[in-house]
Parts: sequence; C-alpha cells; structure tokens
Amino acid sequence: MKSKKILTIIILLLAVMLFSVGMIVKEADERRQDISDFEKLEDLITEPESEEPITDNENTDELASTQSLRNLTPLFEQNADCLGWICIPDTSVNYPVMHTPQEPEKYLRRNFEGEYSVSGVPFLEGTSLLNDTNLIIYGHNMKNGTMFSDVTKYREKDFCVKHPYIEFETKDGLKCYDVFAVVCVKKTDNWYKFSYAENEEQYRDKITEIKKRSIYDTGIVPEYGQQLITLSTCYGNAKDDRIIVIGAEQKESSRIAS
Repeated sequence: MKSKKILTIIILLLAVMLFSVGMIVKEADERRQDISDFEKLEDLITEPESEEPITDNENTDELASTQSLRNLTPLFEQNADCLGWICIPDTSVNYPVMHTPQEPEKYLRRNFEGEYSVSGVPFLEGTSLLNDTNLIIYGHNMKNGTMFSDVTKYREKDFCVKHPYIEFETKDGLKCYDVFAVVCVKKTDNWYKFSYAENEEQYRDKITEIKKRSIYDTGIVPEYGQQLITLSTCYGNAKDDRIIVIGAEQKESSRIAS
C-alpha cells in the first residue's frame, strides 16, 4: 500500500513537471512568434521615396519637422488602431504604437492582429491626443530582451549617452525627443496624470519636479512649447514598480544636426 502511494505521488509530480515544461515551451514559442510577427511588420515599412532635396534655407525647418523615415500607410490600412511607430535607434525598441481610447489597454496582451500575445504591442495612453504636452506610451519589459526591456537600461547614464533620443513617427511625420529624465516610480505616480500643460508656469513646474526626481542629470531643460514623450515599463520588485524615460521634442536646429 505504501509503495502504491509513493508511486502515485511520483506520477503526480512527473505530470506537474511535464505540464510546467510544456507551458514554458509554449510561452517560448509564442514569444518567438511575436518576434517574427514584428519583423514582418517592420518589413512593411519601406523607406519612402525621397523627394528633391530642399536647399533653400527658409524651407529647411519645414522639411525637418515633416520628414519621414518609414512608410506607415500599410500598417494604417492593416489595422486602424495603429497610430504610429516608436523607435530608439540601435536598441530593441522598434515597434508600432496602438491607440484605442475606448479600450485603453486593448493591446496589453494582444498582437497587432488582435490575437492573444504575451508581449502585447506598445500603446499610447487612452486619453492622449497627438498634440498633447506629454505623450505616454506603455510597453512590456520582456525577459527575452524585446519590447521595452531596453528602456530599463536608461538607469545607466552611459546608455543614455549612447542612445540620447527617441523617434516617434505618425501620419503627421517624424518627431525626435531628447531624453532628459529617467525616474523610478509607482504606477499611480502623478506624472501619469500629466498630459497637458495649461500654461508656461505649469509646464515649468512639472519639468522642475521631474528633473529633481531623475536618477541623473542630463543637462537638458525643456522649454515651454516643446512636446514631451514618456516611455513607461515595469521595473522593480513590486508589481506596481515602474521606470519612465522622458524626452523633450528636439528643436528644429537639433533635428537638422541629428
């Protein structure tokens, strides 16, 4: 009787182990599929045909503010929830950005086609508008190094020096944002409530406050009128721990130089 009990326990343990291994393999396959799917989306974004170069100095700023690096039309046609493309050059952050105001976290665990995905797709805060003062984009911190995992590397100032700006491209064109603050926060932090500055004083107060909380000083102080972008992802031991990387829209002269 004792031997039968031991055998039963062994069988149950083996069953649990096999089930766990199966789940791990299944999740690994899903993540590989997610990577493959995003690579296909990236392939759709062919570099647009360049127009005749503008040499007139008076038109240079206009060119810089409306330039495009990608042809996003195929993505917009494939999924109307797609708002644009986020990229930090030379990192793993290179993905479409979704926006679903009626269901803000729709793509938290869905892929570009709307099917279940452990990786999800980066998405813009549901209440945000493209002309808001602060655009907040969320993405997962995946253990396999994809999605916004590289955002956590901004804890080190050297990483910021090597990757100083963020690209965000929409139907309106490309904007580049210089990283000026990196802050560890809770998911209930007041910064997540900041989307629009009513006036210059409010803007300055927000910038001063967030720079004081930054892990290090970048030397950049955004000026009123410069749009901000905030990339947010999980980081830390608690479920509500987050890290945010905040950039300020480059001035026209900076865009041309970059």
